[in-house]
Amino acid sequence: MSATVPTTTHAASIAASTILEVENLEVVFGSGPHRTRALKGISLSLAEGSSLGIVGESGSGKSTLAKVLVGINPITSGRVVVGGQELVVGRQQLALDRSLIQMIPQDPYSSLSPRRTAGQAIAEAIEPRRAHVAGHRAQILEWLDRVELPAASIDKFPYEFSGGQRQRIAIARALCVRPRVVIADEITSALDVSVQAEVLELLAQLRVELNLSMLFISHNLAVVRHVSDRVAVLNHGEIVEDGDVEQVFTNPAAEYTRSLLDSVPGAPGFDIGT
Repeated sequence: MSATVPTTTHAASIAASTILEVENLEVVFGSGPHRTRALKGISLSLAEGSSLGIVGESGSGKSTLAKVLVGINPITSGRVVVGGQELVVGRQQLALDRSLIQMIPQDPYSSLSPRRTAGQAIAEAIEPRRAHVAGHRAQILEWLDRVELPAASIDKFPYEFSGGQRQRIAIARALCVRPRVVIADEITSALDVSVQAEVLELLAQLRVELNLSMLFISHNLAVVRHVSDRVAVLNHGEIVEDGDVEQVFTNPAAEYTRSLLDSVPGAPGFDIGT
């Protein structure tokens, strides 16, 4: 079974200013014979209000990049600027402002505490030090409505939701602080095909409503093509191609990109879930 979601309008989504800039980012894990260069001096930029897809096979460095940008992984060298604020200088990882960058996780079930209701999860994002549902009830209900969940969800626990509903809670939790940049890391990989399309359609709607700037990380090339304006292709920690999504998908310059596209059943006219 295949499903489709609305494509984004490239001209409407690209803004004039750059909201995220990554320069010569290098990440090395371990030392000696166990030393691994996970990211090898990569550079990329994201225009405000646009979506940049990051694609590549497992081990290409996609999730490492995401974790660096939200302060989970340290860097070896490089520079990251979000909204004009420099987050990383050389080996120094600076404190992250939650309103600058947020990540929607791959697995919403493990990222949500089983002991916290949906309302508590969102309240903790709004005000981590004073996470009171009662004090933020109106704001929580607004975000539940934005992600198309009923108001009664505020008092329910993660096990009471489906996978798609838990992902909607994760989206609300990430967006409620109105971040300048959102990272969506393989957010549909654990969902059924029909649910994938629903979540992606919701994200597309929120992009327009909130003028989101998004880094969309996925191994699913069909999904990336539908939701991204530009695409960067990672291979063994290096960007081998970066350009307009339709240009890259219809006329790839790198042999590695061509091999990725050739591996998709039904290429080039493939759909989500094929």
